[in-house]
Amino acid sequence: MKSRIVSFILSFVVWLGLTWAVDWQHISIGLLVSLFVAWAVGDLFAQNPWKFKQPVRYLWLVYYVLVLIWEMIKANMDVAYRVIHPGLPIKPGIVKVKTRLKSDAALTYLANSITLTPGTFTIDVDKENGYLYIHWIWVVSEDIEKATEIIVRKFENILEKIFE
Repeated sequence: MKSRIVSFILSFVVWLGLTWAVDWQHISIGLLVSLFVAWAVGDLFAQNPWKFKQPVRYLWLVYYVLVLIWEMIKANMDVAYRVIHPGLPIKPGIVKVKTRLKSDAALTYLANSITLTPGTFTIDVDKENGYLYIHWIWVVSEDIEKATEIIVRKFENILEKIFE
C-alpha cells in the first residue's frame, strides 16, 4: 500500500510540474490520472518506498536521464549511419546478457533503457536467473560477459544506485 501512495504522490508532482497550472480542472484531472497510475503500476514502481526518502537517489536519477539521452543520441546516429550507408552494415542477432539487478522496477527501467536506444531491443527478461535477451543490430560479441559490458553496464550501475 505504501508503494501505491508513493507512486500517487510522485505521479501528481510530475503532473503539476508538466502542466504548470493550478486551476481546479488541471488539479482534478491530475488527481484522477495519478490515482490511475498508482493503481495500475504502484506495486511495480517501489517495493521499498522508504528508499525514496534518500535524496541521493534523486541525484542519481537526474544523472541516469542525462546518460540515457546521451546514449540515445549516439545510438540514433549509429543507426542513421547504417541506414544511409550503401552496404547497410548490419549483423543482427539475439544475445544473452547478465544483470545484477533484482527488483522489478530496476529491471523494467533497464529493459526500457536498452529498448529506447536504437539498435537494441529487449526481447525477454529472465528475472530468476538474471538474464536479458536482447536483439542487437550489430552483434559485436556473442560472449555473455562482453555483450553485457557493451549493452548493459552503462545503465545497470546507475540503476543499481537508484533502485537497489
